[in-house]
Parts: sequence; structure tokens; C-alpha cells
Amino acid sequence: MTDNTLSPAPASRTPLTLLGTGAMGTALARAWLAAGHRVTVWNRTPARAEALSAEGAVVAASAAEAVAASRLVVACLLDDASVGAALEDADLTGRDLVNLTTGTPEEGRSRAAWAEARGARFLDGGIMAVPPMIGDAESGGYVFYSGSGALFDEHRDTLAVPAGTRYVGEDPGFAALHDVALLSAMSGLFAGVTHAFALIRREDIAPKDFAPLLASWLTAMTPSVHLTAERLESGDYTEGVVSNLAMQSAGNATLLRTAGEQGVSAELLTPYMDLMARRVADGHGDEDGAGMVDLLTREAPKD
Repeated sequence: MTDNTLSPAPASRTPLTLLGTGAMGTALARAWLAAGHRVTVWNRTPARAEALSAEGAVVAASAAEAVAASRLVVACLLDDASVGAALEDADLTGRDLVNLTTGTPEEGRSRAAWAEARGARFLDGGIMAVPPMIGDAESGGYVFYSGSGALFDEHRDTLAVPAGTRYVGEDPGFAALHDVALLSAMSGLFAGVTHAFALIRREDIAPKDFAPLLASWLTAMTPSVHLTAERLESGDYTEGVVSNLAMQSAGNATLLRTAGEQGVSAELLTPYMDLMARRVADGHGDEDGAGMVDLLTREAPKD
């Protein structure tokens, strides 16, 4: 089930409760209010919820009171522990709990079991947007959802009001896993961008002139993710490889020498380079980088 477009206001607007009115929670509340939903809000610091009162929200005195006001309850709090603390005294029997609090896959699974033991259906979410993107149909923002498919189907239109929706399965941990996987890739991208700008920083090269070159180069490289996916699924890491791992690893010496000449630390590059070197040393120099996924997986600590 995939829908990356915002939903118009449903003909029958579902009332809902929102726990947490930080920057993201406030943006969510405003989107639902603008679409005509009755929204009850609660925040641990009451003053942070009062601004929404002027926009039509009902401010509850406690989380338990807020939960009692609506069948659909959305949490957007600091962390998983905050969700447990906020809902400790709330009666969740018959409630549909949608958790948009950033967390890990295991936290999502544990929170699902916790909610279901208290009589609630549960859906976990991973928000792929920043607050200004919420409620903007052109922003491209969306939310991963996983957990109760029945809950998602019933409330799909309401959930799609603030941002697009992407349901990724019954496993409650999958929303967080997709969220963190994409954010992790973004972190690696930003590391490379940071190193690239550091290399030119002391030269007579305007960052604004360099930026379009960097952006277009990274854009040209992104289709490689599809090749990696194909090789991981087929198990053949050598077919059609143009620039093999041995060649790339050898070329890393030039990158490191250049960093030294420019007076730039290579600490953002060396972990990835070390992984490449180990894969080559293990006899896989004729592959592309797909095999390093297996190397990382094998080396992951076991519980």
C-alpha cells in the first residue's frame, strides 16, 4: 500500500487526539485542524499547547483525559520512554494508537506488544519530513507506517492529511527500520559532502560555484542503488561490474594523499575505505560494493 500524496479532508472527519506539541506535533495538529478535524491536544508543558487552542484545538489537562476524548490517538513525543510515561495512566481499551515518535525497530515492536496488551490496536510511524513540509502537498514529505493493517486501512485518509503515507508491513518495527535506513544513507551522503567542501575550502574556489557540480555528480551516482539492490537479490556481485572494488580501493590512496595535501582530515572517509580494503583482502576485488553489505552484516554484534 503506497500513497505519497496528501489526502483531501475526508467527508467524515475523524476526531483525534495528539500527544505532544513540539515543532512536529504542532505542525501535525495544524494540518488536521485546517482540514476540519476535531483535535484534542496534550503536552507535558501545557503552555506549549495553548497556541493551538486559538486555532480550534481542545487542550486536555492530562494525557489520560486526552486519550479518553478520541478513539484515534497519535503520539509525537521525545522518545519511546516518553510515550510509556505519558500513557501510563491512560485507558487504551478500544483505542487506535499511532506512534509517530522517533524510535528503533525493537522499540516499535515492544511498544506494539505493550499497546495490544492494554487493549489497543497499534501502528508505528517514521516521519520522512521536517515540520515546514507538513501539510504541504508539494513538499514530498511522507510517513512510513507499519503494524496493524486494519488500523491503517481504517484511518488512511486521516493519516494522509498532514503528509503522504507509505505502509510497509504488519511488522511494527518496519516503519522505524525504513526511517533509520534512509537517514543513515543521508548521514553518509552528508559526510561526503562535508569532506568535498573541506577540500576546496582554502582555495580560490567559490563554494557556490562548486555546489552545482557536486549536486549533479551525486545525482548521477544515485542510480547505483538499484544495481546494488539487484546484486544483493541475485547473489552475483560480479556481473556487469565496471569499476571493481580492487580498482576503487587502490584509488583511495589518491583521495587520501589529496586530503593530506589540502590539510583536511580523512576521518569521514577512512571507515568506508577500511571496509573496502578488508573485502578486497578477503578475495573479492572483482566485485562492486554490494558485498560490503554482507561484510557489515556478518560483523554486526550478536545479542
